Amino acid sequence: MIKDWQAFLNQPEEPVVEHTSEPQPEPAAPVTPAVDLVAQAEADAIRTRSYAEAEEQRIKAEAEAEAIKIKAEVEAEKQRLSNERAAMRMERDRAEHEAHLEDIQRKREKAARTAEEERIAAEQSEQAEAEGAAKVDESANRWRKAALAFAIMCAVVALPVQMSAFYNPAAKWLLAAPVMLEAGAWVILAGAAAAVAAHRPHWHYRLIAWALAFVAAAVNLVHGLEHFDPATAIGTAFASLAGPGVWDLHEHGRIRKRDGALTRRERKAAKKAAKKAAAEKAAAKLFEAERQAHIENAERAAAQKLDADRAAKFPKVHEHALKLAADLGETTITQTIWKRAKRDVEGTDPGESAEIVRMRKAAEAEVEAARLDKPVSTPGKSVNAQHASQMPPIQKTRIYNPPARPGRRRPGDTPKYVAAARKQAAITARSTVRPDTEETR
Repeated sequence: MIKDWQAFLNQPEEPVVEHTSEPQPEPAAPVTPAVDLVAQAEADAIRTRSYAEAEEQRIKAEAEAEAIKIKAEVEAEKQRLSNERAAMRMERDRAEHEAHLEDIQRKREKAARTAEEERIAAEQSEQAEAEGAAKVDESANRWRKAALAFAIMCAVVALPVQMSAFYNPAAKWLLAAPVMLEAGAWVILAGAAAAVAAHRPHWHYRLIAWALAFVAAAVNLVHGLEHFDPATAIGTAFASLAGPGVWDLHEHGRIRKRDGALTRRERKAAKKAAKKAAAEKAAAKLFEAERQAHIENAERAAAQKLDADRAAKFPKVHEHALKLAADLGETTITQTIWKRAKRDVEGTDPGESAEIVRMRKAAEAEVEAARLDKPVSTPGKSVNAQHASQMPPIQKTRIYNPPARPGRRRPGDTPKYVAAARKQAAITARSTVRPDTEETR
């Protein structure tokens, strides 16, 4: 490609011939210029580099255009999918909204139907109650009229015999006596009805009415047996009692209705229910007593077992706890007394001991060594193994033969503790109980 460019650039230029009438002088021989190969190579290199840069820019532009095109297609696809999802979401929301509206409409219709049914049932119940009340009132009125008619009929039957008993041609005014007896009984019964309506005592009215009725019946019975046959005597005596009796029975029913008295069946049912409730209450009380006794027995057995276990496993602490309980006026070893005895004897709270503390520390050291992938270092028999392993030995004659130069601590003169030792020291410091803290506690 460079040779093509060189051939193209090195083509000789043809001279321009001007056609004139004057004779032209002979052209001189062309002078061949000297070829500068370095400049030519540099020019070729520049042209090649320019072509390469242009080609690179063109490829880059095409790549960018292609990338923009692909990105636009991807964005268009994303937008299309987003639009589709939005449309689907809208359709779903619309369907859910329509279903919700249908559900609301169904609930409204159901509520309306229920309300209508309840209204119809209430109307029917009210109508039935009204019809029942009307029937009751009608029956009560019919019963009242029948009782009144029967009482009048009985008075009509009994009055002639009484008048015959009081008849005296010389004293005809005595005929008013039987009328007074019958009318007096009815007047007293009217007073009893007024007392019932006014919620006043009525028993004395009814007692006087029954006394007058018995007097009239006795008059009819005695006079009928003397002057008439026994049937007339007994019939008229019964009439004297039956009329006021039937009316008093009517008033008695009205009194019981007013007072809300229970019928015999209702009284028996109430008595049976009360008896059943009393039996259930007694059974429940017995069950609760048995349950409480069982709980107390279980607690007592558990306390005895706990006391036996403590006495077997902690004899010294148990003996000291018994002394404390007796000293403090307690009949049993409470948790507070046991905690205090444990602190007094072993120096720890319940659940702790010197062996447990040592076992825990050893286990923690093993875990820490396992984490650091190092062997477990067992302390020596000295009082402080870590101190003795890194500090210079103490001379026995140090007091009498002090060193010429007093010891001074400088940074770095003692090796640092490893992580396991630092953690173990922190645990030991936290678990150590100071005297002032113990007194405060």
